Amino acid sequence: MRDQYINRGNKATKAGFGEGLLEAGKKHPEVVAIGADITASVGVDLFSSAFPGRFISLGIAEQNCVGVSAGLALMGKIPVFATYGVFSALRTTDQIRISLCYNNLHVIIGGAHAGVSVGPDGATHQALEDIAVMRVMPNMTVLSPCDATQARLAVIAAVEQCKGPVYIRFGREPMPDFTSTEPGFEVGKAQTFHEGADLAIIATGHMTWEALQAAIELEKEGIHARVLNIHTIKPLDESALIMAARECGAIVTAEEHQVAGGLGSAISEVISKNYPVPVEFVGMPDSFGESGPPLELMKKFGLTAQGILQKARKVILRKQ
Repeated sequence: MRDQYINRGNKATKAGFGEGLLEAGKKHPEVVAIGADITASVGVDLFSSAFPGRFISLGIAEQNCVGVSAGLALMGKIPVFATYGVFSALRTTDQIRISLCYNNLHVIIGGAHAGVSVGPDGATHQALEDIAVMRVMPNMTVLSPCDATQARLAVIAAVEQCKGPVYIRFGREPMPDFTSTEPGFEVGKAQTFHEGADLAIIATGHMTWEALQAAIELEKEGIHARVLNIHTIKPLDESALIMAARECGAIVTAEEHQVAGGLGSAISEVISKNYPVPVEFVGMPDSFGESGPPLELMKKFGLTAQGILQKARKVILRKQ
């Protein structure tokens, strides 16, 4: 399995988002984009350059961006609105809830700069609560691709496979780009990236690569970990999660997000009801991020393969 997932080179998931938006725009003329003054920073500049007549910049007015997106959706367009996740998911929560989710409108929201890997921008710009907020919204689909290639496919899938509002979470810093370039992104379907039955490491976003590295290290200790990539936070692939609990007997979750309310919480809701097993969580420990080099911040908060290894060894003992 490890030979199937080799880093082709580091690439930002925001670049994949931009490429996916451009590709979707070429295939679907009803796709339009809404900018909020930071078009290039979130990868939307490819689309705006190719289709200037289908791009609207509303400036630093994120709540208005949601309202305009709702109006465009009611007119048969598929609007894609993107800015930093702290603004697109959190500053606009009321408008998303009422204008988009209540009306079940097909609007795609891009949440950039997710996690502490934003680095020097600091706590105010590091989206660490967006999964928690977006996944509780009725009718909302939440996507969290693990690399740039998958981010590109996620945008296309959001356009072609979804009918209601979609939130796509992605980052700024170049990270390992390792998944298949072939089409095959299925909304709501977990992916098994590494086989094993001693425990399951269930990850999303940038943490999926770290989970794979942890699984390789665990093999040296005679521990065989199953690695699941959860690119769809909502709807969750409950059957894959229950199977992992039943066949592995222990779970570690990994996310670049607050532990409370995020992927780990969502998985626990499924497991506790259907097949309870020991669960350990890797994520932000109820704290804000900081300003600093991205990889140093990841290390500080335990969002690395080593952090996953520690929790894996702990959950194995709980399993016994």
